[in-house]
Amino acid sequence: MDNKILLEKVTMSAVITDVLVKSPFVKTFVAGAFSGTCSTVLFQPLDLVKTRLQKSVNIGKNLGMFKELANVVQQEKFVGLWTGLWPSINRCVPGIGLYFTSLHWLKTHLCSDKPNPIELIILGASARTIAGVAVLPFTVMKTRYESGDFHYKSLSEALKVTYTKEGLRGLCSGLTPTLLRDIPFSGLYLMFYTNLKTFTVDKTLNPAYTNFINGIIAGFLASLVTQPADVIKTNMQLYPKKYGRLKPVTLLIYKESGLIGFWRGIVPRTLRRTLMSAMAWTVYEEVMRTFNIRT
Repeated sequence: MDNKILLEKVTMSAVITDVLVKSPFVKTFVAGAFSGTCSTVLFQPLDLVKTRLQKSVNIGKNLGMFKELANVVQQEKFVGLWTGLWPSINRCVPGIGLYFTSLHWLKTHLCSDKPNPIELIILGASARTIAGVAVLPFTVMKTRYESGDFHYKSLSEALKVTYTKEGLRGLCSGLTPTLLRDIPFSGLYLMFYTNLKTFTVDKTLNPAYTNFINGIIAGFLASLVTQPADVIKTNMQLYPKKYGRLKPVTLLIYKESGLIGFWRGIVPRTLRRTLMSAMAWTVYEEVMRTFNIRT
């Protein structure tokens, strides 16, 4: 009897494993997570410098991108450019995987084969909302790690200390500006990227090369539109007691730095977001092609 039960469990486990392996949504998540790992590791230094530049307004400094970069290397050595990599991976890898999985499900079940620009914006925005809310605590931790103001020994300690001192609100600080940044970015990016693909279909060119160029253009355009929300998000997550909610932080940034304050860190962020999105989509498309799944 015991052997029969064991055999049934093994058979059931094999069936479940086979279903998961063949599932297009599991493959989509794997493709997204892999692309997220590659892009996160490669472009983490740009995200770090962007956060430090946005933080510098609050501590009386006004360093440029290259001076901030040199300052990090001087004080924290070259490896310091990857400060915050672990929370970034915990945020981006499942987040990007979940984003692509949600996007694939939405496109499969709710859209036509050729969605129009408005539908593409809604698709990208909806998928990003799902992924963004799911990994928000890791977004907060990533920002705090990168700032250099919080010296946590581990990610688990960071989550525990933040929750103990600030409660659930601390783990979710900056939710509104994060969504205001990521939802339009993802919606606009998907719309630009998909439409660029229709204009650049050329069998004589390497598909990966074409996808990467399309990703750079789409990322650049979407990044410009969403930069102010990124500055607001960073300051709310670093200094929740000082800034509080969305309206006070917006007014305070304007009072302290004027309109230019909303564009702090635009160069490293645009470089990072553009290159990261381009690489993530290129790797994703290539992995999905090996799975014989149409994107």
